[in-house]
Amino acid sequence: MPPRQNRLPQLLIAVALLPAAARADTLPAPLEASLARAGIPGNAVAVLVQKLDGSAPLLSHRSTEAMNPASVMKLVTAQVALERLGPAFTWKTRLSTRAELDGGVLKGSLHITGGGDPRLSRERLWLLLRELRAQGIRRIAGDVVTDRSLFRLAPHDPAAFDQRPLRPYNAGADALSVDYGAIRLRLQPTADGASVRTDPLPTGLAIENRIRRSADGACGDPTTQLNADTTNAGGLTRLKLSGSLAAGCTEAFDWNLAPLPPERLFEGMFRSLWKELGGEIGGHFQNGSTPPEARLLAETSSPPLPEVLRDMNKWSNNVIARHVLATLGATVEPGQDSVEAGRRVVEQSLAAAGVETRGFVAENGAGLSRSARISARSLGQLLQSAWRSPTMPELMASLPIAGIDGTARRRLANSPAAGRAHVKTGTLDGVRSLAGYVLTHDSQRYAVVLMINHPNAGAARDAQDALLEWVAER
Repeated sequence: MPPRQNRLPQLLIAVALLPAAARADTLPAPLEASLARAGIPGNAVAVLVQKLDGSAPLLSHRSTEAMNPASVMKLVTAQVALERLGPAFTWKTRLSTRAELDGGVLKGSLHITGGGDPRLSRERLWLLLRELRAQGIRRIAGDVVTDRSLFRLAPHDPAAFDQRPLRPYNAGADALSVDYGAIRLRLQPTADGASVRTDPLPTGLAIENRIRRSADGACGDPTTQLNADTTNAGGLTRLKLSGSLAAGCTEAFDWNLAPLPPERLFEGMFRSLWKELGGEIGGHFQNGSTPPEARLLAETSSPPLPEVLRDMNKWSNNVIARHVLATLGATVEPGQDSVEAGRRVVEQSLAAAGVETRGFVAENGAGLSRSARISARSLGQLLQSAWRSPTMPELMASLPIAGIDGTARRRLANSPAAGRAHVKTGTLDGVRSLAGYVLTHDSQRYAVVLMINHPNAGAARDAQDALLEWVAER
């Protein structure tokens, strides 16, 4: 046997010649340096980089550890929805009645059947009501009965996640929702405060404007200087706006808030729009079932599923994700708790696609959660499976493009990765994540996953960019 000292160079050469997968746990120097600057240890990070030809991972660091993915969970929801619902799927909202029309008066109730449409807007609701008016209906003598039975949902507390119940991202799913459960306020700074308007103002909502101007200061994001609160009395909700706008704020801007629960927002929008169209309601709004013998008066369909998923992923819309998960549950297991059923559908679909589900927790499908969990390895397997799927183009088109659009539009501009990374990012306090596809300069495409769960995760943007650039430059 040769002496130990003579074998050392041979061992070093042998290690150097090992395939990349055998040394895949070593973080790239740019990523390691960025994490060190942010004060994030390696044991708070999970990484997977794998070529889409199914070869061994180029990089795999703690990839089997289930971690909080934040909004990257929307990737899972989107892919399962494309597989289970199909790219031609749409949501429908229907108006029907059993009553007769006599001299412009509907002699009974109008039934509105909610189909869980996450993209039902005030504009489409207005067009739907115009169709009623075009049929000669001026007055609804009976009640307006809203049928929300498609979704079976537990009570939703919009303050449960972060005690910010008026933030639109905290709005819950509902089978008959409008405008993502929120209203858009248009604020125009004035000499002593700001003018506020919304069109239309939902019936049952009043706005108290107490916004003032400060003497100096740069504008930045003006909504961070403002506060909103609500009080309820006698069926009226008062939305109180306060705070001060810096002197540097001179341009008009939008502020989105969710001051009403979905059922009251829908009623308020319906009443306001119907009144504007010259319509009247003799009865009340109430929940109920649509009679099977009711005849269809009008209906509106959402855009196809891929377009809805594009909005969900490009702009990380939590309300859409909640609706998609509930729709999966209601479609596959009708009559069951829609969210619980949706979770089962997602987990079953992942397992059927060969994606590991150990430690997987979906909760609401949006990633706005402290309990959601998935491993980098599972996300990598999902990306590989999606790449081989007939719906791959639809999923790819839904993802933000680094330096181009969506939530990644301001990322990696003038970088080797600009335009080459289709990635979904996720952000919560203590969480930064990304997952998607990166095209290298020699036209090879990789699945890339990075999850960071650490109090310093907010400083990890450079680390995310460093990984994407490292892959793109290969």
